Amino acid sequence: MTLTADDVRAIALSLPDTAEKLAWGQPTFRVAGKIFAALGDDDATVGVKCPVEERAGLIASEPEKFFVREGHDDNYAWLRVRLAALDDVAELTAVLTDSWRQAAPRRLVSAHPELNPPPADD
Repeated sequence: MTLTADDVRAIALSLPDTAEKLAWGQPTFRVAGKIFAALGDDDATVGVKCPVEERAGLIASEPEKFFVREGHDDNYAWLRVRLAALDDVAELTAVLTDSWRQAAPRRLVSAHPELNPPPADD
């Protein structure tokens, strides 16, 4: 099953207080006015928020899934995801929800504990 831009849109818009807005000619998804996801111009990738210090590890562990656009994403907390490389809708949902949590105001994240990741196993 290959995931599509329509899957990104459906999942992103299902998250609380999310709106779609065109920017740079591409659909972006925002919470409280902040972009947390943006479809690539080929509809085969999506950009999401990602702490800069975590990007290299993700890219090194799964380069078929994750990348940055050199010269464009270098100084931003942003990561690109190849939709065709994701395992399933659950993985896309996890990626988009994580990005949403990074952009959403704390009060909104607190109001939706169901969107928090499960506790890590010790």
